[in-house]
Amino acid sequence: SIGINLLFKLVQVSAETLGKEFDKEVIEIHHRKKKDAPSGTAKRIAQILAQTEKEKLDRVGVFGREGIMGERKKEEIGIHAVRGGSVVGEHTVLFAGKGERLEITHRAESRQIFARGAILSAKFIAQKEVGLYDLQDVLGIK
Repeated sequence: SIGINLLFKLVQVSAETLGKEFDKEVIEIHHRKKKDAPSGTAKRIAQILAQTEKEKLDRVGVFGREGIMGERKKEEIGIHAVRGGSVVGEHTVLFAGKGERLEITHRAESRQIFARGAILSAKFIAQKEVGLYDLQDVLGIK
């Protein structure tokens, strides 16, 4: 969707600006029938966070937490999946620092938003040379 692609850019800029002094967590919510967890979108957000720290997600990603885990490591990126009801999709990125917290959230309330992004992309691609483009190219935020 247009909104989630804008969230990707906001997350990148926020992570670059806030740096390692802020803990980073991704929380995603989807309907009870969703089969995968975490969602591909949540993984993409976590990947963006890892890349801004010049890290590999498979090294710093922590998928859920349970039991006695000890103190949170500075470089950790937590990824949490919640399932319930008929939620189309919600993604929140939490940047938690000393004495302040920034949360960036996107809520998909209808699947029609995906069609809007596809239509916008089709209009964009009709005007372009052959190549590989994504929605961030369409939105001019790459």
